[in-house]
Amino acid sequence: MNCIIIEDQLPAQRILKKYIEDINTLTLLGAFTDAIEALQTIKTDQVDLVFLDIHLPKLSGMDFLKSLSNPPKVILTTAFPDYALESYEFNVVDYLLKPFSFQRFIQAVNKASELGKQKTISTDNSAQKKELYIKSGYDLIRVKIDSILFFKSDADYVEIHTTNKKILSSESLSNWESNLDTRQFTRIHKSYIINTQKIDKISGNHVFITGSEKIPIGRAYKAAFIQN
Repeated sequence: MNCIIIEDQLPAQRILKKYIEDINTLTLLGAFTDAIEALQTIKTDQVDLVFLDIHLPKLSGMDFLKSLSNPPKVILTTAFPDYALESYEFNVVDYLLKPFSFQRFIQAVNKASELGKQKTISTDNSAQKKELYIKSGYDLIRVKIDSILFFKSDADYVEIHTTNKKILSSESLSNWESNLDTRQFTRIHKSYIINTQKIDKISGNHVFITGSEKIPIGRAYKAAFIQN
């Protein structure tokens, strides 16, 4: 993967350069002290991965992400944990808290590499994953996957909320969790699985889904939700 570093602290830059040099799957195209300098490289070169600090001069890392219509994969590197939930809205690969070890760095890079592979697989098999059949009572109901907002466990049933209807399924939430595409659906609470593509915003310990009420983030699921 071709990568760049956007980091205004030179000691932190040097650490990232050393880590990148030690991984033969990464090629460093450049290191920049502010995001504006990096824009030209992103526009003209094939940049697959960006190591991005949040607190930068001129333009913050988060504002930089907001400005990109089709960003490369991004790993945030920061000393501040406060932006972890907000960063999820931008589909960042990982959130590395400084100081981070080489082992933790490798984990983040491997995650970026796996996402690249999954994107290729998803493109190749996209026709197979556009809809599913849900058993509800004696009926099989065809549902477009992209129309699903969230799954909610309710006593002996699971409510499947879509953009235009609610379907009751007798299959458990755990069963749905094991069979759904984890690139699109994630469990954020003992009673909820959400379609991450339908997130409007994340505020505190709640997720707001398109056209729906807020959904709580369970304490036991919060860390994994942020990491993924």
